[in-house]
Amino acid sequence: MKRKKVCLLGAFAVGKTSLVARFVHSIFDERYHTTIGVKIDKKDVTLRGVSTTLVLWDLYGEDKFQRLEASYLRGAHGFLIVVDGTRAWTLDHALEMLARAKEIAGDVPHVMLLNKHDLADGWELSEERCELLATSMDLVRTSAKSGEGVEAAFERLVERMEQR
Repeated sequence: MKRKKVCLLGAFAVGKTSLVARFVHSIFDERYHTTIGVKIDKKDVTLRGVSTTLVLWDLYGEDKFQRLEASYLRGAHGFLIVVDGTRAWTLDHALEMLARAKEIAGDVPHVMLLNKHDLADGWELSEERCELLATSMDLVRTSAKSGEGVEAAFERLVERMEQR
């Protein structure tokens, strides 16, 4: 079985930990859990008859006081870039993080997750901006709370990694 390192990137409180919990354990917890450093989980996935162990690196949320450690990104096979649709600034922040991550790990496959879609009525991201972004990268609307799009997002990344 193949093993693939996947790093989840994004600002603090965008839902990275909740997305991993939903994907790996099929659970959601309303309480906010701050990630200190990195939390690693694994999940075996089979897509079109090919089995892969995803080693999921849930990295702490970057902010103006704390930048991501380059050593966490080295050896990554893919990135899930997580944005909180209720906080538009997290998109710009995520795009900056993606650019830096590519400098460190190279141009590895990535998928952007527009998270908290269950709160779409309160989104700050315009549909026009999302559509424009979708022309340049894979984009999946997700909700760690409801489970919407979570499996699809991880599967899309696995597909992209398999194409390499």
